[in-house]
Amino acid sequence: MEKLVIHGGNRLSGEIEISGAKNAAVAIIPATLLAQDVCRIENIPNISDVSCMVRILSQMGAQIRYINKHTIEINTKTVNSYIVPYEMTKQLRASYYLIGALLGRYSRAKVALPGGCNFGVRPIDLHIKGFELLGAKTTVEENAMINASADMLTGSPIYMDKVSVGATINVMLAAVKARGLTIIENAAKEPHIVDLANFLNAMGADVRGAGTDVIKIHGVSNLHGCTYAIIPDQIEAGTYMAAAAATGGDVLIKNVIPKHLESITAKLIECGVKVTEYDDSVRVQSDGKFKRINLKTMPHPGFPTDMQPQMAVLLSVAEGTSLVSEGVWDNRFKYIDQLMRMGADVQVDGTMAVFQGVKELMGAPVKADDLRAGAAMIIAGLMARGTTEIEDIIYIDRGYEDYVDKLRNVGADIYRKEISQTSSDAVSAG
Repeated sequence: MEKLVIHGGNRLSGEIEISGAKNAAVAIIPATLLAQDVCRIENIPNISDVSCMVRILSQMGAQIRYINKHTIEINTKTVNSYIVPYEMTKQLRASYYLIGALLGRYSRAKVALPGGCNFGVRPIDLHIKGFELLGAKTTVEENAMINASADMLTGSPIYMDKVSVGATINVMLAAVKARGLTIIENAAKEPHIVDLANFLNAMGADVRGAGTDVIKIHGVSNLHGCTYAIIPDQIEAGTYMAAAAATGGDVLIKNVIPKHLESITAKLIECGVKVTEYDDSVRVQSDGKFKRINLKTMPHPGFPTDMQPQMAVLLSVAEGTSLVSEGVWDNRFKYIDQLMRMGADVQVDGTMAVFQGVKELMGAPVKADDLRAGAAMIIAGLMARGTTEIEDIIYIDRGYEDYVDKLRNVGADIYRKEISQTSSDAVSAG
Protein backbone atom coordinates (compact mmCIF):
# COMPACT_ATOMS: atom_id res chain seq x y z
CA MET A 1 0.00 0.00 0.00
CA GLU A 2 1.05 3.55 -0.68
CA LYS A 3 0.29 6.98 0.69
CA LEU A 4 0.84 10.48 -0.65
CA VAL A 5 3.25 12.85 1.07
CA ILE A 6 2.78 16.56 0.33
CA HIS A 7 4.95 19.40 1.59
CA GLY A 8 2.61 22.35 1.28
CA GLY A 9 3.16 26.00 0.44
CA ASN A 10 4.47 25.74 -3.13
CA ARG A 11 2.83 27.98 -5.72
CA LEU A 12 1.72 26.02 -8.79
CA SER A 13 2.86 27.47 -12.10
CA GLY A 14 3.00 26.05 -15.63
CA GLU A 15 0.76 23.86 -17.80
CA ILE A 16 -1.35 20.75 -17.13
CA GLU A 17 -2.78 18.54 -19.88
CA ILE A 18 -6.22 17.08 -19.15
CA SER A 19 -6.93 13.42 -19.90
CA GLY A 20 -10.05 11.79 -21.34
CA ALA A 21 -13.22 11.85 -19.27
CA LYS A 22 -13.54 9.02 -16.76
CA ASN A 23 -17.33 9.20 -16.64
CA ALA A 24 -17.57 9.00 -20.43
CA ALA A 25 -15.05 6.18 -20.75
CA VAL A 26 -16.76 3.87 -18.24
CA ALA A 27 -20.02 4.22 -20.21
CA ILE A 28 -18.55 3.99 -23.71
CA ILE A 29 -16.46 0.87 -23.02
CA PRO A 30 -19.47 -1.33 -22.09
CA ALA A 31 -21.39 0.25 -25.00
CA THR A 32 -18.97 -1.53 -27.37
CA LEU A 33 -20.80 -4.75 -26.48
CA LEU A 34 -23.73 -3.53 -28.59
CA ALA A 35 -21.70 -3.46 -31.81
CA GLN A 36 -20.50 -7.08 -31.86
CA ASP A 37 -17.60 -5.64 -33.84
CA VAL A 38 -14.27 -3.83 -33.40
CA CYS A 39 -14.33 -0.37 -31.82
CA ARG A 40 -11.26 1.85 -31.55
CA ILE A 41 -11.51 4.23 -28.59
CA GLU A 42 -9.07 7.16 -28.41
CA ASN A 43 -8.23 9.56 -25.56
CA ILE A 44 -8.87 6.81 -22.99
CA PRO A 45 -7.73 7.93 -19.51
CA ASN A 46 -5.11 5.67 -17.94
CA ILE A 47 -6.90 5.16 -14.60
CA SER A 48 -7.92 2.15 -12.53
CA ASP A 49 -11.68 2.48 -13.24
CA VAL A 50 -11.01 2.16 -16.97
CA SER A 51 -8.58 -0.72 -16.45
CA CYS A 52 -11.20 -2.49 -14.36
CA MET A 53 -13.93 -2.07 -16.99
CA VAL A 54 -11.61 -3.28 -19.76
CA ARG A 55 -10.65 -6.27 -17.63
CA ILE A 56 -14.33 -7.16 -17.14
CA LEU A 57 -14.93 -7.15 -20.90
CA SER A 58 -11.81 -9.25 -21.43
CA GLN A 59 -13.02 -11.82 -18.89
CA MET A 60 -16.34 -11.91 -20.75
CA GLY A 61 -14.51 -12.91 -23.93
CA ALA A 62 -13.76 -9.58 -25.64
CA GLN A 63 -10.41 -9.25 -27.42
CA ILE A 64 -8.50 -6.21 -26.17
CA ARG A 65 -5.59 -4.56 -27.96
CA TYR A 66 -3.84 -1.44 -26.66
CA ILE A 67 -2.54 0.66 -29.56
CA ASN A 68 -0.85 3.03 -27.12
CA LYS A 69 -1.38 4.37 -23.61
CA HIS A 70 -4.56 6.22 -24.60
CA THR A 71 -5.94 4.22 -27.53
CA ILE A 72 -7.59 0.83 -27.30
CA GLU A 73 -9.29 -1.56 -29.71
CA ILE A 74 -12.11 -3.68 -28.32
CA ASN A 75 -13.45 -6.61 -30.36
CA THR A 76 -16.73 -7.77 -28.82
CA LYS A 77 -17.57 -10.38 -31.50
CA THR A 78 -16.15 -13.05 -29.21
CA VAL A 79 -18.10 -12.12 -26.07
CA ASN A 80 -20.07 -15.22 -25.09
CA SER A 81 -21.68 -14.42 -21.74
CA TYR A 82 -24.36 -12.17 -20.30
CA ILE A 83 -23.33 -12.94 -16.69
CA VAL A 84 -21.01 -10.67 -14.69
CA PRO A 85 -20.36 -11.95 -11.13
CA TYR A 86 -19.53 -9.85 -8.07
CA GLU A 87 -15.82 -10.68 -8.22
CA MET A 88 -15.70 -8.65 -11.44
CA THR A 89 -17.88 -5.71 -10.33
CA LYS A 90 -16.94 -5.17 -6.70
CA GLN A 91 -14.44 -2.37 -7.33
CA LEU A 92 -16.39 -0.43 -9.94
CA ARG A 93 -19.66 1.45 -9.54
CA ALA A 94 -20.02 1.96 -13.29
CA SER A 95 -20.21 -1.81 -13.81
CA TYR A 96 -23.99 -1.42 -13.64
CA TYR A 97 -23.83 -0.06 -17.20
CA LEU A 98 -23.19 -3.64 -18.23
CA ILE A 99 -26.85 -4.39 -17.41
CA GLY A 100 -28.13 -2.00 -20.07
CA ALA A 101 -25.49 -3.01 -22.62
CA LEU A 102 -26.07 -6.75 -22.17
CA LEU A 103 -29.84 -6.28 -22.27
CA GLY A 104 -29.39 -4.41 -25.52
CA ARG A 105 -27.24 -7.18 -26.98
CA TYR A 106 -28.77 -10.39 -25.62
CA SER A 107 -32.13 -9.23 -24.17
CA ARG A 108 -30.68 -10.77 -21.02
CA ALA A 109 -28.30 -9.62 -18.31
CA LYS A 110 -27.18 -11.00 -14.99
CA VAL A 111 -24.89 -8.53 -13.25
CA ALA A 112 -23.84 -8.16 -9.61
CA LEU A 113 -24.58 -4.86 -7.92
CA PRO A 114 -21.50 -2.66 -8.09
CA GLY A 115 -18.90 -1.34 -5.67
CA GLY A 116 -16.89 1.90 -6.03
CA CYS A 117 -17.02 4.95 -3.79
CA ASN A 118 -19.15 4.76 -0.68
CA PHE A 119 -20.75 8.15 -0.02
CA GLY A 120 -24.40 7.38 0.29
CA VAL A 121 -27.08 5.03 -0.92
CA ARG A 122 -26.89 4.30 -4.64
CA PRO A 123 -30.33 2.87 -5.48
CA ILE A 124 -30.84 1.57 -8.99
CA ASP A 125 -34.63 1.66 -8.84
CA LEU A 126 -34.75 4.18 -11.70
CA HIS A 127 -32.58 1.87 -13.81
CA ILE A 128 -34.91 -1.06 -13.11
CA LYS A 129 -37.99 1.05 -13.84
CA GLY A 130 -36.52 1.97 -17.23
CA PHE A 131 -35.64 -1.63 -18.09
CA GLU A 132 -39.13 -2.80 -17.15
CA LEU A 133 -40.80 -0.11 -19.26
CA LEU A 134 -38.75 -1.42 -22.18
CA GLY A 135 -40.25 -4.85 -21.55
CA ALA A 136 -37.70 -6.56 -19.33
CA LYS A 137 -38.53 -8.52 -16.20
CA THR A 138 -36.08 -7.71 -13.42
CA THR A 139 -35.36 -9.51 -10.17
CA VAL A 140 -32.70 -9.24 -7.48
CA GLU A 141 -31.26 -12.66 -6.68
CA GLU A 142 -28.90 -13.97 -4.04
CA ASN A 143 -25.52 -12.26 -3.73
CA ALA A 144 -27.12 -9.02 -5.02
CA MET A 145 -27.29 -10.23 -8.61
CA ILE A 146 -29.60 -8.23 -10.89
CA ASN A 147 -31.30 -10.59 -13.35
CA ALA A 148 -33.03 -8.85 -16.27
CA SER A 149 -34.54 -10.55 -19.32
CA ALA A 150 -37.01 -9.84 -22.12
CA ASP A 151 -38.47 -11.73 -25.05
CA MET A 152 -37.99 -8.51 -27.00
CA LEU A 153 -37.15 -4.99 -25.87
CA THR A 154 -39.69 -2.46 -27.11
CA GLY A 155 -39.38 1.32 -27.10
CA SER A 156 -41.44 3.21 -24.56
CA PRO A 157 -41.90 6.65 -22.97
CA ILE A 158 -39.80 6.72 -19.78
CA TYR A 159 -40.04 9.54 -17.26
CA MET A 160 -37.19 9.76 -14.76
CA ASP A 161 -38.69 10.63 -11.35
CA LYS A 162 -35.32 12.13 -10.44
CA VAL A 163 -32.51 13.32 -12.69
CA SER A 164 -30.06 10.41 -12.73
CA VAL A 165 -26.92 10.16 -14.83
CA GLY A 166 -26.58 6.42 -14.25
CA ALA A 167 -30.20 5.60 -15.07
CA THR A 168 -30.17 7.80 -18.18
CA ILE A 169 -27.05 6.04 -19.50
CA ASN A 170 -28.34 2.56 -18.69
CA VAL A 171 -31.68 3.13 -20.42
CA MET A 172 -29.89 4.59 -23.45
CA LEU A 173 -27.75 1.45 -23.70
CA ALA A 174 -30.75 -0.85 -23.44
CA ALA A 175 -32.93 1.16 -25.83
CA VAL A 176 -30.68 1.70 -28.87
CA LYS A 177 -31.55 -1.74 -30.31
CA ALA A 178 -35.09 -1.95 -28.92
CA ARG A 179 -37.92 -2.05 -31.43
CA GLY A 180 -39.61 1.33 -31.87
CA LEU A 181 -39.18 4.71 -30.20
CA THR A 182 -37.96 5.34 -26.66
CA ILE A 183 -38.40 8.82 -25.17
CA ILE A 184 -36.49 9.54 -21.94
CA GLU A 185 -37.95 12.57 -20.17
CA ASN A 186 -36.24 14.43 -17.31
CA ALA A 187 -33.00 12.94 -18.63
CA ALA A 188 -29.59 13.90 -17.25
CA LYS A 189 -27.70 16.44 -19.40
CA GLU A 190 -24.05 15.97 -18.38
CA PRO A 191 -21.32 16.21 -21.05
CA HIS A 192 -20.62 12.48 -20.82
CA ILE A 193 -24.28 11.76 -21.65
CA VAL A 194 -23.74 13.67 -24.91
CA ASP A 195 -20.44 11.86 -25.48
CA LEU A 196 -22.10 8.46 -25.09
CA ALA A 197 -24.89 9.47 -27.50
CA ASN A 198 -22.31 10.60 -30.06
CA PHE A 199 -20.47 7.29 -29.70
CA LEU A 200 -23.66 5.27 -30.10
CA ASN A 201 -24.55 7.29 -33.20
CA ALA A 202 -21.06 6.65 -34.59
CA MET A 203 -21.90 2.93 -34.30
CA GLY A 204 -25.13 3.45 -36.27
CA ALA A 205 -27.64 4.22 -33.50
CA ASP A 206 -30.29 6.94 -33.79
CA VAL A 207 -30.09 8.97 -30.56
CA ARG A 208 -31.32 12.56 -30.55
CA GLY A 209 -31.64 15.24 -27.91
CA ALA A 210 -28.72 14.27 -25.67
CA GLY A 211 -27.75 17.32 -23.63
CA THR A 212 -31.41 18.29 -23.19
CA ASP A 213 -33.93 16.85 -20.77
CA VAL A 214 -35.67 14.82 -23.51
CA ILE A 215 -33.72 12.11 -25.35
CA LYS A 216 -35.37 10.28 -28.24
CA ILE A 217 -34.00 6.93 -29.36
CA HIS A 218 -35.22 5.21 -32.51
CA GLY A 219 -34.22 1.56 -32.17
CA VAL A 220 -32.06 -0.01 -34.89
CA SER A 221 -31.49 -3.69 -35.56
CA ASN A 222 -27.71 -3.64 -35.87
CA LEU A 223 -24.75 -1.55 -34.82
CA HIS A 224 -21.20 -1.61 -36.18
CA GLY A 225 -17.70 -0.79 -35.02
CA CYS A 226 -16.24 2.71 -35.20
CA THR A 227 -13.34 4.93 -34.18
CA TYR A 228 -14.15 7.49 -31.52
CA ALA A 229 -12.25 9.96 -29.30
CA ILE A 230 -13.50 10.59 -25.74
CA ILE A 231 -14.04 14.17 -24.54
CA PRO A 232 -11.69 15.81 -21.99
CA ASP A 233 -12.48 15.24 -18.33
CA GLN A 234 -14.52 18.14 -16.93
CA ILE A 235 -13.91 17.16 -13.29
CA GLU A 236 -10.17 16.58 -13.67
CA ALA A 237 -9.92 20.03 -15.24
CA GLY A 238 -11.96 21.59 -12.44
CA THR A 239 -9.81 19.86 -9.83
CA TYR A 240 -6.60 21.34 -11.22
CA MET A 241 -8.28 24.73 -11.57
CA ALA A 242 -9.09 24.59 -7.85
CA ALA A 243 -5.54 23.43 -7.03
CA ALA A 244 -4.02 26.31 -8.99
CA ALA A 245 -6.30 28.78 -7.21
CA ALA A 246 -5.66 27.27 -3.78
CA THR A 247 -1.89 27.75 -4.05
CA GLY A 248 -2.04 31.31 -5.39
CA GLY A 249 -0.85 29.86 -8.67
CA ASP A 250 -0.83 30.61 -12.38
CA VAL A 251 -1.62 27.49 -14.41
CA LEU A 252 -2.78 26.93 -17.97
CA ILE A 253 -5.17 23.94 -18.07
CA LYS A 254 -4.95 22.47 -21.59
CA ASN A 255 -7.15 20.11 -23.64
CA VAL A 256 -10.48 21.21 -22.16
CA ILE A 257 -13.89 22.24 -23.46
CA PRO A 258 -14.40 25.59 -21.66
CA LYS A 259 -18.19 25.42 -22.01
CA HIS A 260 -18.19 22.24 -19.88
CA LEU A 261 -16.43 24.22 -17.13
CA GLU A 262 -18.77 27.22 -17.01
CA SER A 263 -20.34 26.49 -13.61
CA ILE A 264 -16.91 25.81 -12.07
CA THR A 265 -15.38 28.89 -13.65
CA ALA A 266 -18.27 31.06 -12.44
CA LYS A 267 -17.80 30.01 -8.80
CA LEU A 268 -14.02 30.46 -8.92
CA ILE A 269 -14.48 33.97 -10.29
CA GLU A 270 -17.04 34.68 -7.56
CA CYS A 271 -14.36 33.63 -5.04
CA GLY A 272 -11.96 36.21 -6.49
CA VAL A 273 -9.95 33.95 -8.81
CA LYS A 274 -9.06 35.13 -12.32
CA VAL A 275 -10.02 32.66 -15.05
CA THR A 276 -9.26 33.33 -18.72
CA GLU A 277 -10.87 31.14 -21.36
CA TYR A 278 -9.26 30.20 -24.68
CA ASP A 279 -10.47 27.86 -27.44
CA ASP A 280 -9.35 24.63 -25.75
CA SER A 281 -7.72 25.78 -22.53
CA VAL A 282 -8.27 27.94 -19.45
CA ARG A 283 -5.74 29.93 -17.43
CA VAL A 284 -6.22 30.19 -13.68
CA GLN A 285 -4.48 32.98 -11.73
CA SER A 286 -4.90 33.58 -8.02
CA ASP A 287 -3.38 35.48 -5.13
CA GLY A 288 -4.50 32.78 -2.69
CA LYS A 289 -7.10 35.01 -1.04
CA PHE A 290 -10.75 34.06 -1.43
CA LYS A 291 -14.12 35.71 -0.91
CA ARG A 292 -16.92 33.87 0.84
CA ILE A 293 -19.61 32.37 -1.41
CA ASN A 294 -22.67 30.16 -1.22
CA LEU A 295 -22.51 26.96 -3.24
CA LYS A 296 -25.23 24.44 -4.14
CA THR A 297 -24.56 21.32 -6.19
CA MET A 298 -27.12 20.44 -8.84
CA PRO A 299 -27.38 18.25 -11.94
CA HIS A 300 -25.76 19.70 -15.05
CA PRO A 301 -25.61 22.54 -16.00
CA GLY A 302 -25.52 23.34 -12.27
CA PHE A 303 -22.39 23.11 -10.15
CA PRO A 304 -21.25 19.44 -10.24
CA THR A 305 -21.34 17.37 -7.07
CA ASP A 306 -18.02 15.84 -8.12
CA MET A 307 -16.40 19.27 -7.63
CA GLN A 308 -17.97 20.07 -4.27
CA PRO A 309 -15.17 18.75 -1.99
CA GLN A 310 -12.40 20.41 -4.03
CA MET A 311 -14.18 23.78 -4.02
CA ALA A 312 -14.95 23.47 -0.32
CA VAL A 313 -11.22 23.38 0.46
CA LEU A 314 -10.91 26.93 -0.92
CA LEU A 315 -13.88 28.03 1.18
CA SER A 316 -12.22 26.69 4.32
CA VAL A 317 -9.77 29.61 4.12
CA ALA A 318 -12.09 32.17 2.50
CA GLU A 319 -12.80 35.35 4.40
CA GLY A 320 -16.10 35.09 6.25
CA THR A 321 -18.76 32.39 6.29
CA SER A 322 -19.56 30.23 3.26
CA LEU A 323 -22.51 27.86 2.88
CA VAL A 324 -22.30 24.64 0.86
CA SER A 325 -25.50 22.75 0.05
CA GLU A 326 -25.29 19.26 -1.45
CA GLY A 327 -28.20 18.70 -3.81
CA VAL A 328 -27.21 15.35 -5.35
CA TRP A 329 -25.78 12.87 -2.81
CA ASP A 330 -26.96 12.41 0.76
CA ASN A 331 -23.60 11.75 2.38
CA ARG A 332 -20.98 13.70 0.46
CA PHE A 333 -19.56 15.50 3.50
CA LYS A 334 -17.58 12.56 4.91
CA TYR A 335 -14.37 14.34 3.95
CA ILE A 336 -15.14 17.19 6.38
CA ASP A 337 -13.69 15.19 9.28
CA GLN A 338 -10.37 14.97 7.41
CA LEU A 339 -10.43 18.68 6.56
CA MET A 340 -11.06 19.55 10.21
CA ARG A 341 -7.95 17.55 11.16
CA MET A 342 -6.09 20.17 9.14
CA GLY A 343 -7.67 23.05 11.07
CA ALA A 344 -10.81 23.83 9.06
CA ASP A 345 -13.81 25.23 10.96
CA VAL A 346 -16.87 23.50 9.53
CA GLN A 347 -20.28 22.53 10.86
CA VAL A 348 -22.43 20.02 8.97
CA ASP A 349 -26.20 19.72 9.28
CA GLY A 350 -27.56 17.08 6.93
CA THR A 351 -26.89 18.24 3.38
CA MET A 352 -25.66 21.69 4.44
CA ALA A 353 -22.15 22.63 5.58
CA VAL A 354 -21.16 25.97 7.08
CA PHE A 355 -17.52 26.98 6.53
CA GLN A 356 -16.05 29.65 8.77
CA GLY A 357 -12.86 30.69 7.01
CA VAL A 358 -9.61 30.17 8.92
CA LYS A 359 -6.26 31.86 8.33
CA GLU A 360 -4.55 28.71 7.05
CA LEU A 361 -4.67 24.91 7.01
CA MET A 362 -2.02 22.83 8.73
CA GLY A 363 -0.51 19.63 7.38
CA ALA A 364 -1.81 16.44 9.03
CA PRO A 365 -2.25 12.69 8.46
CA VAL A 366 -5.55 12.21 6.61
CA LYS A 367 -7.19 9.73 4.27
CA ALA A 368 -9.22 9.71 1.08
CA ASP A 369 -12.81 8.75 1.91
CA ASP A 370 -13.72 8.55 -1.79
CA LEU A 371 -12.40 9.68 -5.18
CA ARG A 372 -13.27 13.38 -5.03
CA ALA A 373 -12.66 13.61 -1.28
CA GLY A 374 -9.15 12.34 -2.02
CA ALA A 375 -8.68 15.07 -4.62
CA ALA A 376 -9.83 17.60 -2.01
CA MET A 377 -7.23 16.32 0.45
CA ILE A 378 -4.52 16.79 -2.18
CA ILE A 379 -5.60 20.41 -2.69
CA ALA A 380 -5.70 20.94 1.09
CA GLY A 381 -2.21 19.48 1.40
CA LEU A 382 -0.85 21.70 -1.37
CA MET A 383 -2.08 24.86 0.34
CA ALA A 384 -1.40 23.82 3.96
CA ARG A 385 1.59 24.79 6.06
CA GLY A 386 3.71 21.75 6.81
CA THR A 387 3.44 18.14 5.68
CA THR A 388 0.26 16.26 4.80
CA GLU A 389 0.12 12.49 4.40
CA ILE A 390 -2.88 10.96 2.61
CA GLU A 391 -3.79 7.28 2.88
CA ASP A 392 -6.36 5.17 0.99
CA ILE A 393 -5.17 6.75 -2.26
CA ILE A 394 -6.57 3.79 -4.20
CA TYR A 395 -9.71 5.94 -4.47
CA ILE A 396 -7.77 8.78 -6.12
CA ASP A 397 -6.14 6.38 -8.58
CA ARG A 398 -9.64 5.48 -9.79
CA GLY A 399 -10.17 8.82 -11.51
CA TYR A 400 -6.98 10.87 -11.98
CA GLU A 401 -4.31 9.89 -14.49
CA ASP A 402 -0.67 10.53 -13.53
CA TYR A 403 -1.76 13.15 -10.99
CA VAL A 404 1.48 13.05 -9.02
CA ASP A 405 3.58 13.75 -12.11
CA LYS A 406 1.15 16.40 -13.38
CA LEU A 407 1.34 18.25 -10.07
CA ARG A 408 5.10 17.88 -9.72
CA ASN A 409 5.53 19.34 -13.21
CA VAL A 410 3.88 22.59 -12.05
CA GLY A 411 5.85 22.87 -8.83
CA ALA A 412 4.09 20.72 -6.23
CA ASP A 413 6.19 18.86 -3.65
CA ILE A 414 4.26 15.57 -3.74
CA TYR A 415 5.30 11.94 -3.94
CA ARG A 416 4.15 8.40 -3.20
CA LYS A 417 5.56 6.43 -0.31
CA GLU A 418 5.10 2.85 0.89
CA ILE A 419 3.23 2.72 4.19
CA SER A 420 3.33 0.38 7.15
CA GLN A 421 0.23 -1.15 8.73
CA THR A 422 0.97 0.75 11.93
CA SER A 423 0.66 4.19 10.31
CA SER A 424 -2.48 3.11 8.44
CA ASP A 425 -4.13 2.06 11.71
CA ALA A 426 -3.22 5.42 13.25
CA VAL A 427 -4.97 7.42 10.51
CA SER A 428 -8.06 5.17 10.65
CA ALA A 429 -8.33 5.65 14.39
CA GLY A 430 -7.72 9.40 14.31
